[in-house]
Amino acid sequence: MHDGPRHPAPSPQPHVTAPGRELHALGFADDPIARPLTYPGRRAPGSGLLVDGCFLILRAVPPPPVPEPATRPRGAADRSAGPAPGAATPPAARTPPGRWILDASAVPPHVFGGPAVPLDEALRTCGRPVMADRRPVLAVGSNASPAQIVRKLAGRVRTVVPMTYARVTGVTAGASAHVSGPGYVPAVPVLDPGASAELVVLWLDGEQLAAVDRTEPNYHRAELPASVTVSLPGLGALRCHLYAGRHGCLIDAGGVPVRPAGQRELLAGLLAASPGLARLIGARTPEEFVARTRSDPRLRDGVRRLWRQEGRVLDQPELTAGRITAD
Repeated sequence: MHDGPRHPAPSPQPHVTAPGRELHALGFADDPIARPLTYPGRRAPGSGLLVDGCFLILRAVPPPPVPEPATRPRGAADRSAGPAPGAATPPAARTPPGRWILDASAVPPHVFGGPAVPLDEALRTCGRPVMADRRPVLAVGSNASPAQIVRKLAGRVRTVVPMTYARVTGVTAGASAHVSGPGYVPAVPVLDPGASAELVVLWLDGEQLAAVDRTEPNYHRAELPASVTVSLPGLGALRCHLYAGRHGCLIDAGGVPVRPAGQRELLAGLLAASPGLARLIGARTPEEFVARTRSDPRLRDGVRRLWRQEGRVLDQPELTAGRITAD
């Protein structure tokens, strides 16, 4: 028997606050689901840790120097002859992301124990898996927006997500040949041997990965094809997953994939290029496009079929061949 009501035990993982580093304070609060014409949203302002609605800066640690070979004593064999046959080449020094340093100077000191902390230590403090137990996922659309990730994980799993920039070659963003539930035309990865850009990599734990998968009904999560390379500072090549489109990408009259700029500009261009699209939706402006498609799933299906009929769709089996998520 006990006196009075029972109270839940306090959580051992503290909620993280960081005055001045909240998404709204940084100007990153708007997510494309709530405001479709802002798609794809503002990308992360650099590598960092998205935690409890705050974005903390993450700094890569330079790899330790590779030690020079020991100097041979006078009279030894000529050093210019190179290593002895069969000698192993010293591996390049690398610093795994878990040892990168998180700037926690805006966080109350009792949370992480100081103003600078290794990323893995911060993740453990938050009660979430360390970097070695996370899946890197390349983001080419709104998943690069911290506000969108907060929206997608809300009510499902705690938002503790490292987001790191990487140099990516062989893939770029195109426009998917479908309209999303919120009424925007989302991005889709497009293979392009000449493409090179800095893109965001999400590091998702198992629960977060399952939650994001559920928000991507129009995509397959897939292994990156061998033609795409992702290089992380201080670590080198990284094998990632990405969300490959189920519906293909839009192409222009010349067969070239449409490159999305801002959503407003993209929708205006699509309406101008296709009188049939404007008639189907009854829209002349991007605002009308969003208002009518977001409230009518049958209309969104009709747009997808129309683009197929007009020959405006390029399928990309090379990207979906490595799919992981079930149909």
